[in-house]
Amino acid sequence: MSKGKEKSKANSQVDADKGKVSWWKKITLETREYVEEKSKGTLITYVVLRFLVLATLVLQIVHGNYYNAFMCVLTLVLFLIPAFVDKKLHIELPSLLVIIILLFIFAAEILGEIQNFYGIFHSWDTMLHTINGFMMAAIGFAMIDILNNDPHFHFSASPIFVAFVAFCFSMTVGVVWEFFEFGMDIFFQTDMQKDFIYNGVSTVHTAINPGGENSAVIVDNVHSIIQGTVNGSPVEFAYDGYLDIGIKDTMKDLLVNCLGAIVFSVLGIFYIKGRSHIAEKFMPKLKSRKKEKANASKQ
Repeated sequence: MSKGKEKSKANSQVDADKGKVSWWKKITLETREYVEEKSKGTLITYVVLRFLVLATLVLQIVHGNYYNAFMCVLTLVLFLIPAFVDKKLHIELPSLLVIIILLFIFAAEILGEIQNFYGIFHSWDTMLHTINGFMMAAIGFAMIDILNNDPHFHFSASPIFVAFVAFCFSMTVGVVWEFFEFGMDIFFQTDMQKDFIYNGVSTVHTAINPGGENSAVIVDNVHSIIQGTVNGSPVEFAYDGYLDIGIKDTMKDLLVNCLGAIVFSVLGIFYIKGRSHIAEKFMPKLKSRKKEKANASKQ
C-alpha cells in the first residue's frame, strides 16, 4: 500500500474515532488540533489560561462558590470560540487576534468577575471596553472587506465607506451589550452597569430648581442618606455624594468603545490603501478551499 493511501486511511480512522466520541470530547479534540496549528505563542497562551481556569474552578468548588464555578465553566466554553469559527464557519483568525480574544475572555470572566478586578481597578472595565471596540471594528472591517474583494458579489466600496461600516458595526455591538447589562440589572437585580458615587450634580429637576427654568442648577458637596432593608433588616447608609445607578458608566463604556473603533477604522483605511499592514494582523479572513484541502492533506 502506498504512503498516500496509508495516510488517507489514517485520516479516515481519526474521523471515525471523532464520530464515536461525545460531542464535548469531539469539540475539545478539534480545539486542540486547531491550537496546535497556530503559532507557539497561541499554544502557550491557551494552555496557561486553560490551566488557570481549571485551577480556579477546583478552588471555587472546594469553597462552595458554585456561581463562580459556573463562570469558570462558561470561560472554558468561550475559549472554544476561535476553534469553532475556524472549523465550522471556515474563517481564519490571525494568531495575534486569537491571543487577544483568549486574554480578553480571561480578563473579563476570571479576573474581572471572580477576582473582582472590576471593583479593585476602576479602569479595568474601561480597558476591556476599549479593546472590545477595537476587536469588533476589526471583525466588521473584515466582513465588508471580504465582500469587497469577492468577485461573485460584484461589490466595491471606498476605504472610507468600509471604515465607516466597521465603526458602525463595533458601536452596534457595544450598544447591544449595554442593553444586555441594563436588562440583567433590571430583571435579575445584578449590578453589571456598576454604580458609582459622585460629589456633584447639575440638574433642572423642579425639586432643586422650583422656578422651573430650563437652566441647570449645580449642586456641589452632595451628602446623601439611604434608608432601606437588606435581607429583611433595616439599614441606613450615609455617604458624601450621590449614587449614580450606571448612567455615567454606560456612557463611558460607549465612549471608549467608540475610541477603540475609531483607532482600528483609521488603521483599516491605511491597510486598504496599502500604506500599512498592521490592521491585517487583527482581521479574520475567509479560508480558501485550496488552503483547507492543503491543511487536510498535511494531517
